Amino acid sequence: MKFENVLADINGFGKFQKMIIAINFLGRFTLPCHFVLNNFIAAIPAHHCDISSLDDFLNLSQAERITVSIPVETDGSPSSCRMFAKPQYHLLLNSSDATDASTVPCQDGWVYDNTTFKSTITSEWDLVCDRRAKNKATATIFFVGVMFGAIAFGSLSDRFGRRIMLLVSYVSGMLFAVASAFSTTYVMFAVLRFFTGFCITGIVIVSSALYMVMSVEWVDIEHRKLVGVIDSLSWTFGSTVFAAIAYFVTDWRWLILSVTSPLILAIITWRWMPDSARWLIANGKLEQAQTYLKRCAKINQREDFIHTLNEEVVFSKTERRTYTYLDLVRTPKMRKIALKTGLLWLCIATTFYGISFNIAGFGLNIYLTQFTYAIIELPAKLSVYYLLDKIGRRSTEVGALLLSALCLGINIVITAVAVIGKGFSSASFGTVTLYSSELYPTVVRQNGMGYNSFMGRFGVAVSPLILLLDEVWKDLPQVVLCSTAILGGLVARTLAETRNRCLPETIEDVEETTDIDGVNKNKQTNTKNQKANV
Repeated sequence: MKFENVLADINGFGKFQKMIIAINFLGRFTLPCHFVLNNFIAAIPAHHCDISSLDDFLNLSQAERITVSIPVETDGSPSSCRMFAKPQYHLLLNSSDATDASTVPCQDGWVYDNTTFKSTITSEWDLVCDRRAKNKATATIFFVGVMFGAIAFGSLSDRFGRRIMLLVSYVSGMLFAVASAFSTTYVMFAVLRFFTGFCITGIVIVSSALYMVMSVEWVDIEHRKLVGVIDSLSWTFGSTVFAAIAYFVTDWRWLILSVTSPLILAIITWRWMPDSARWLIANGKLEQAQTYLKRCAKINQREDFIHTLNEEVVFSKTERRTYTYLDLVRTPKMRKIALKTGLLWLCIATTFYGISFNIAGFGLNIYLTQFTYAIIELPAKLSVYYLLDKIGRRSTEVGALLLSALCLGINIVITAVAVIGKGFSSASFGTVTLYSSELYPTVVRQNGMGYNSFMGRFGVAVSPLILLLDEVWKDLPQVVLCSTAILGGLVARTLAETRNRCLPETIEDVEETTDIDGVNKNKQTNTKNQKANV
């Protein structure tokens, strides 16, 4: 008897599973906030050179001082990075007079407009003009931490269990995030943001385990897609609420503390979170697995069926050994899955965050843009719920990516289409987590998701750098993102369909037949026959 049969007997989607989903929804709220936090804490307010040290202005007003000291850009606004070497008083008579007066970089720092933001790291450490790269680097540094954290927590979760590593991530992520809010130098902030990203990734990886790997491992086949969509909606909910939080909290230090505070509730509710029974069984920890299965049966009012967990049957195909990332590439079928899913995650993450980080390029104020980008995900992900069973995981993934690419191409001409592209991109992200988790066998599923997340976060890390390509050609970032989405669609097309398939338990389940569809079809048929016999 396979685990699906045991799960069916004790109710594969009862109160126990809904409790897991609710607790994870709370814990995942802070994730989208931190992932797009840089859009606000590193926002660049309007600024110009500080001219307060110049004392030869006589009785000029502030506007007149700016006129004679700061050159004007082609759009009529004061230059952000240059000032006249000497005041040009003749401009007071006719400010439109062209002048060939020499200019120099800002000598005494900058003055910032604090109308929108009371304080940002940009204004705190003058990350503008020739220091603009440092501003963009803060996002990249954070996601490099996320990238390496994905590998670390993916491996540790398969070695020590999902539950304990979730607590480690909650506590360490909160401590580093809070510490970063009290940074006194840019270097200190960058280092702490790296470790915040590293630790908070555990929430992404392990809660994905608890939604896509743990909730999916606890949930029957029929409800997997529902769990997957709820997971995606938790991200949408966090992104939407974050727009309101950022609107009212305009100091970067307090904003970090505000979006980190929900982790306190997540730590409190952690005690009710179970570990994965599949993982425990796969690692030979039958007694602990039975404890959680009994708990599940009791909460779901199915205690009479706990005897269906038979050690000899459940362990008949389970290797009791430690698995590593090397197991993802030791065998040919697993190697192909790892290569394809890794490239797919890279393409999806690059596209999704390339659009998300371009928050200032839409033409609306930054808060309304963030809200619009977030709320467009709602209809996109609800449509995914319908499409996952109607046309399957693979077709949904391919279609979402290609439509996202189409919107990015049109966006070069019609800017507003970027919002629709964001919706399709979020639909592809909402699909890929569920899809990937169903492709990997239980014994390496967490390693597989850790590896995929690493590839995805690598894509996120390069997204801010792709946006810098607008200095070469203003539409080049859109072209790169469009091409990336097309590549992702082509890769997704080569993966096997997993709709209505039993999860593979071991690497042999993936390797034993000519394709994974064949493996799962055989399993599905066997499961139906066993249920009929029962």
